[in-house]
Amino acid sequence: MTFDFKAIEAFVDQYSAHAERQIAHLSRNADTIIEKTIIIVIILAVTLIISGWLSGMVRKMARRLSHNPADRTLPEFFSQVVNWLIMLIGLVAVLSQLGVQTTSIIAVLGAASLAIGLALQGTLSNVASGIMLLVIKPYVIGDVVRINDLSGTVYRLGLFTTEIVDANNLRINIPNSKIFSDQITNFTHNGTRRIEMMIGVGYDTDLDHALKVLKTIAENHPKTLEAPVSWTGVRGFADSSVTLSLQTWVQAGDHFQTETDLYLAIKKGFDAEGIVFPYPHQVQVDYERGHPKAALLEPVPTE
Repeated sequence: MTFDFKAIEAFVDQYSAHAERQIAHLSRNADTIIEKTIIIVIILAVTLIISGWLSGMVRKMARRLSHNPADRTLPEFFSQVVNWLIMLIGLVAVLSQLGVQTTSIIAVLGAASLAIGLALQGTLSNVASGIMLLVIKPYVIGDVVRINDLSGTVYRLGLFTTEIVDANNLRINIPNSKIFSDQITNFTHNGTRRIEMMIGVGYDTDLDHALKVLKTIAENHPKTLEAPVSWTGVRGFADSSVTLSLQTWVQAGDHFQTETDLYLAIKKGFDAEGIVFPYPHQVQVDYERGHPKAALLEPVPTE
């Protein structure tokens, strides 16, 4: 077997010439490469500095909007969004310095963002609603609220759901988008609540005396507030009773128990004063020797 040394020599000469041309090209553009390298390093450094500074600023601002200093959901979310956004801008700038066509990259990122947004439409709706709830603050952790037909104490407000604990100690997760589109009633935001009670008395009752008894019962309860003062009045006439109203104010947390106590106290107080609560009766008429004879039957409970 013989070797064609001339062919090998030609091959070596060819690639040697190619290597010399590449070295010469790099030598001629050494300054440009160094400049681009320096620019890229500067871009990366500035990107890291700006992303760290802006994300820190956003985190501090978001903490002021948080319901609870221990809840880092909103600060961390905004901080990460700003951090990745700045890093993405820096990456595009670096690729531009390397000669990559950034227009196509931006178009691809836009298309990908649109596809992800459409795929996660429901989830992103919950996130957007959660951010709005964190900013608007219709309730805070610990508030007693009613959302549509669900009532309970707010346990946690996240970016996707709000957790409430109802009276049966059941934890309920409600999507934020549903909350934001429904009516929200906050029972504890203002600190105090009014108790309004409707009491029916007979038409032969001394109304002034009955109203005085109602007001005295309310004012003597230790949980009712001195201001606003308790109010009583006649609110209407029913078929078999006169409707009296008692309105008194309590701390929001004392509302349920105080209302229960007042009902019991009113029953005892009215019984002691001889004030009658009217209720439906049935009368049976018996005919004896041609004359009707009425007999009072047991009262019929009303539903």
